[in-house]
Amino acid sequence: MKNKMAVPWALFLIGIVSAAVENCHGAQYFGKLIGKLSELHHGVSGEVYAVDARTLFIKDFTYDGQGPAAYFYASVHKTADKNGFRLRDETGSGAVIRRYRKEGIALTLPEGKTIHNIKIFYLWCEEFDVNFGDVKIPRNFDYPRPQKIDPLTGVHAVSSDNVVIVDAQTLLIPNFSYDGEAPDAKFWVGKGSRPTPQGYRVPDENGKESPLRKYDRKTIVLTLPGDLTVFDIGHFGVWCEEFTVDFGHILIPQILNIPPSLKMLGISPQSKLNCEVLLDNLAFEVRWAVAGESIVIQLVAKLNDGEYMSFGPSGDENKTEMIGGDVVVAWVDKETLKGYAEDYYLEDKSQCSGPTGSCPDNRLGENTNNINLLNSAMVNGYSIITYQRPLKASDQFDRPIFTNHSQAIIWAIGPLNQRKEVSFHSKYLKQTHLIDFGRPATWNCPMPEVEQPSMTSAPSIFAQQLPQGAEATSAAQEEFYEEPTTTGPKKTNGRRRISQRVTQRPKENNDDSQNSASKTEEQTQATRRRQQQKERPTPSAVKKIVPWVIPPIQCNEPEDGVFYAQMGPTGGKRGYPAITGHVGWGISWYINGLLIPVINVVRGRTYTFVVEGGIDPEIPAKYHPFYITDDPIGGYEYKTPKERKNITIFAGVRKTADGSVEPTGTGRLCNWVATGDLDADDYPSFGAYQRSLELKCDPGEPGFIEWTPNKNTPDTVYYQCFTHRHLGWKINVLDSCDEQSEASEYYSSIVPAPQSFKDKLDSDLESSPSISVGTRKK
Repeated sequence: MKNKMAVPWALFLIGIVSAAVENCHGAQYFGKLIGKLSELHHGVSGEVYAVDARTLFIKDFTYDGQGPAAYFYASVHKTADKNGFRLRDETGSGAVIRRYRKEGIALTLPEGKTIHNIKIFYLWCEEFDVNFGDVKIPRNFDYPRPQKIDPLTGVHAVSSDNVVIVDAQTLLIPNFSYDGEAPDAKFWVGKGSRPTPQGYRVPDENGKESPLRKYDRKTIVLTLPGDLTVFDIGHFGVWCEEFTVDFGHILIPQILNIPPSLKMLGISPQSKLNCEVLLDNLAFEVRWAVAGESIVIQLVAKLNDGEYMSFGPSGDENKTEMIGGDVVVAWVDKETLKGYAEDYYLEDKSQCSGPTGSCPDNRLGENTNNINLLNSAMVNGYSIITYQRPLKASDQFDRPIFTNHSQAIIWAIGPLNQRKEVSFHSKYLKQTHLIDFGRPATWNCPMPEVEQPSMTSAPSIFAQQLPQGAEATSAAQEEFYEEPTTTGPKKTNGRRRISQRVTQRPKENNDDSQNSASKTEEQTQATRRRQQQKERPTPSAVKKIVPWVIPPIQCNEPEDGVFYAQMGPTGGKRGYPAITGHVGWGISWYINGLLIPVINVVRGRTYTFVVEGGIDPEIPAKYHPFYITDDPIGGYEYKTPKERKNITIFAGVRKTADGSVEPTGTGRLCNWVATGDLDADDYPSFGAYQRSLELKCDPGEPGFIEWTPNKNTPDTVYYQCFTHRHLGWKINVLDSCDEQSEASEYYSSIVPAPQSFKDKLDSDLESSPSISVGTRKK
């Protein structure tokens, strides 16, 4: 799925006084200077900078901590008084502020407030109504913000939309393309207006300096290496290092009013992020940051090939409930490394069939996919998907995400089917889990044991605090990128750790020898990290799943030719998916107590199927009409007219007066239900698993269909569900049955039909011919 930008970018007007320009090129850059705090009481002092629309940075902040009830305050009025509003401190706490001694701190204005709205910032003692120190915001103050510059264009199909300078160390390259044919192409920056061999490599979006691969309109975020900033360079582009060829570059403006990076402020990435562990043994985490009227979310998990991870608000605000849930289903294709994030509405606990079940929103209505995929990556076997969605519900298939109280969430991990849609989850949330998405930033995920190479050296948080433009949210996602451990989950005190690089505040460069020593140490660390990177083991290959042995039903079994068709679980990884090669929904047909056995029948003999797959079409998850067809997929009801032309149905339907087809193989619902404490994958054989199942039936009568295969019946047909895909399996149609079948070691449980049903069956079999509905042209 191609990246979609949420709204067109607005061109930013730049107006910077010469003093600000000089500050940009100084040893440290904190944003645009607002002014110094007035030193009124309790030793308050410091310089206040605007970092972006909602962030203030106070350099060398000092306060003796002796005030009884002092808080950070701001006001939309010109006067410092009790009519202002509180700001949380640099940790997100709303408590009375502590003592500070020449510290640098970043403060965020409350949601809905920007520097454009306020006229004064101050320290206020609520107990005595005293102003300890303030700074006034100049009228029409132009705070730093991302700046849009030229697009890339050049040889080797190099192109992009307009590049955005997100902050002093971060570039957003929307819809970047490059044919990947050159031997040594790199992202490249340097001084002056044209690239030269004296420039600097810029690691790719995964933090690698290897030659660039092919890109096809991919939106990427790049971070300048080390302490390099956009104020130190004059151009950016793609450069072939081996042959010193310019593939295309753009100029970096000399006058910029942009936010500083986190690294420049000495702030670690997670200080502005939330993180919660969802499933520890698969390293499944959710990370998020509220971005104006939307939220940026990142999902990280150790998935097998062909698996998805899903996350979103519960169908019930107060408890975890799948029905009615609104989730994002996300995955990374391990072959193409392309990422996907799809908006899903969970109407029912069944696969998507027509307008019902667990369906992508775009299957339910036009323009209802409200998910904006920002970026994707595969790092050491970990799938990482970052996306944006509105906080408010955008249509009838969405649920809101609240920022003023906790709400229940749901999540699941499972296989994708052949349509790249969800199948029944293998892992899911089994108890209520509440999350407060609007809480002060709290990192409740494991911290690193040792520093590992991070995917970005200086990620940015500030774009998330801008208006809802894509230039803001696409950049905000970059702060999420923390590279997981390389050898799979490690255990330390019972918790897995994911490595996370914590950037340090830049040191003053007054001492040349100290600066040289620092660079030497940095080079040594870089060499060590590259060596560690080379030594990383390749993730182990996924073991091939050996299917359970399910004994086939031989052509002389049972003697009366009656089969009981009921529903039951797919039997884990060794059941339906391993047997058929298809991904199931978690339920499948059981024939005479066996999980999707191969059925052998003989032409000319009449067979009866007693059907107990559900009778109420208003409950799709419990409605599974049985039919026999030459279609190996099933789900005839929701196939297109073109698909139906190539399908023949042999039993289980009838034609109506208008020529349409409706199912007849319906009856009460009987389900084989697992009663043991073990998961299906924990059983050594189907026989052992089968003994843990118990048959439970709804009130009512079974249905039945009769079928007599003849000389025109293909050698292989399938028993399927009329309303859902991939629930059944094969029927082998033979000319004769000469060999005695081997006795089965499994016990097949059969539920006898009521006498009233037997009487009706005998009567109907005498007067009812076999039903054969064919739509294939002969």
